[in-house]
Amino acid sequence: MPPTCPPSNAHPSRSKSVCRLYCRYCHNNVCSRGMRALLLADNRIELFSTDMPPMLRIQLVGMDYTTRSCRCKIRNVACLGCGNEIGYHITQPCSECLKACNNGHFWMFLTESVYPVDLKDQKNSALMMWANIPQEYDLDECVAYGCRDTICR
Repeated sequence: MPPTCPPSNAHPSRSKSVCRLYCRYCHNNVCSRGMRALLLADNRIELFSTDMPPMLRIQLVGMDYTTRSCRCKIRNVACLGCGNEIGYHITQPCSECLKACNNGHFWMFLTESVYPVDLKDQKNSALMMWANIPQEYDLDECVAYGCRDTICR
């Protein structure tokens, strides 16, 4: 039986705060709209994720690989400021993971390699929540990469 996912407007990730992510090694801003997440394959592992390819801030490195837990193809990513590997990108999700409840975030950052700075809402009075990201929020980088229509909320 397939997992029961909440409707997209009620998905738990919509109530999470948005943060900028910075490389722990050189303090370069590597992601403008990240959020705290748990690894689907092992929900004891915390990391950060985003739905927007931060390609002006990071670089894919090495070859695709798979893990023991699924058939997803994964490639590591490195900070363009210092070259250290700071996370990974799911280049091709497997069918099992696509069927599972997920938020559509395929760019992952390791907690030991990045640190977050929470963003405030437009009134600068409260944390910006994922459900309330302004439509135009930091899309210039994404448009340059050609992915405006693939951003998930």
